[in-house]
Amino acid sequence: MEIKDAKYIVTAVKPEQYPVHSWPEVALVGRSNVGKSSFINALVNRKGLARESATPGKTREINFYSVNNKLYLVDLPGYGYAKVSKAEKIGWAEMIETYLITREQLQLILLLIDIRHEPSADDKTMLNWLRNQARPYLVIANKLDKLSKNQIHKQLMLVRSSLVLTDNEPVIPFSAATKDGRAEVWEFIRKQIDC
Repeated sequence: MEIKDAKYIVTAVKPEQYPVHSWPEVALVGRSNVGKSSFINALVNRKGLARESATPGKTREINFYSVNNKLYLVDLPGYGYAKVSKAEKIGWAEMIETYLITREQLQLILLLIDIRHEPSADDKTMLNWLRNQARPYLVIANKLDKLSKNQIHKQLMLVRSSLVLTDNEPVIPFSAATKDGRAEVWEFIRKQIDC
C-alpha cells in the first residue's frame, strides 16, 4: 500500500478521549519490548512517527495514528513488563480490554510476538482472549532480521506449535529494519478491512 499521509492524532487512556471518526481501526498488541513502535514506523514508512524507546514499558497509553486519511493504527500499551506495580499492570490490562471490547471501529488486531523466542504465557493468554472474543486477528513474528536464514523456519514452527495455530491462522514474519513482511501485512489488512 502506498502511504501518502501518516500522522499521530491523539493519546488516550479512556473511551471519551478516543478520536471521533468512522474509519476502520487496526490495533497492535504485544509484549512491552516486542517493537510495536518500530513496526508502526516501518509499516507507514515514516521514521519517528511512533516514538521508539530502548526502555520497555514506555507506551503507557493508547496512541492513535491516521494513515492515508482512511484508517487508524492504534498502539496499545505492552503487556508483561515486570518493573511496574501490580496496580499499574491491572490498570493497563483494563485500558487494553476496554478498548478491545468496546471500540466499534476496531476491525483487526495485530498480535506481535518476538520470533526469536517461544511465545510467552502472556502472548498465549492474549491470543486465547482474541479467539474467545471472535475478533479478527493476525499474528506477526517480529524482529525477523535478528535471525539467520537457517533459524527462521525452525522459529516459525516453534511459534505455530506453541500458539497452537491452525492452517487458517497465518503468521507473517516481519522486520522493521529490512521491511520484510511489510507488503504481506498491508495485503492482509487490505483484504480484512477493504482500505
